[in-house]
Amino acid sequence: MTGTAAQVGDPAEVRRVVSDARHAFGDASILINCVGIAGPRAALEDIEDAAWQQTIDVNLGAMFQFMKHVVPAMKRNRHGAIVNFSTGSTRTRLPMRTPYVVSKAAVESLTLNAARELGPFNVRCNAILPGMIDNERMRRIVENAARERQSSVDEVEAEYLKYISMRAKVTPAELAETVCFLASASASKITGELIAVSGNVEWEI
Repeated sequence: MTGTAAQVGDPAEVRRVVSDARHAFGDASILINCVGIAGPRAALEDIEDAAWQQTIDVNLGAMFQFMKHVVPAMKRNRHGAIVNFSTGSTRTRLPMRTPYVVSKAAVESLTLNAARELGPFNVRCNAILPGMIDNERMRRIVENAARERQSSVDEVEAEYLKYISMRAKVTPAELAETVCFLASASASKITGELIAVSGNVEWEI
């Protein structure tokens, strides 16, 4: 088994993925929850119910379901590390993106509560809060913003970076390195933490 595809907003699909992984690899000792969707971009009163529910089901529900199905083995083996992905936008807030921000804020509460509940079983749970990631998705966001504002991509990117203390984007490799650390023995006493890997995002436009 090298990989599998699933609609993770569907609990039955999550059960299938976990079952397939268990048969291929045995009990999970590490869970990285990084799936997520952007959700609708709209004023609060204009958000469609279906779009709201889909965002909650994928961004929060999927993480809960994966945790639900791997935690029993972690508790039984008294060993496990869970890393959930939130977003720096839970600290800055982001108008017109309510479902996304709310779903990710709930991920942080899920992380903190799980850390307390699972700690006695030597199972750790932390969350990473990325900032402006240097990836294809962020490039599309900047390009779309540039079109809307009739501005250049460089000007829009400079505007975003102005509100990041280190004036720098985060690379996927830097996020991966943080995940590897949190899942390693070197982080054996780190749990219940919300760790921003963002260069300190002060605000968002």
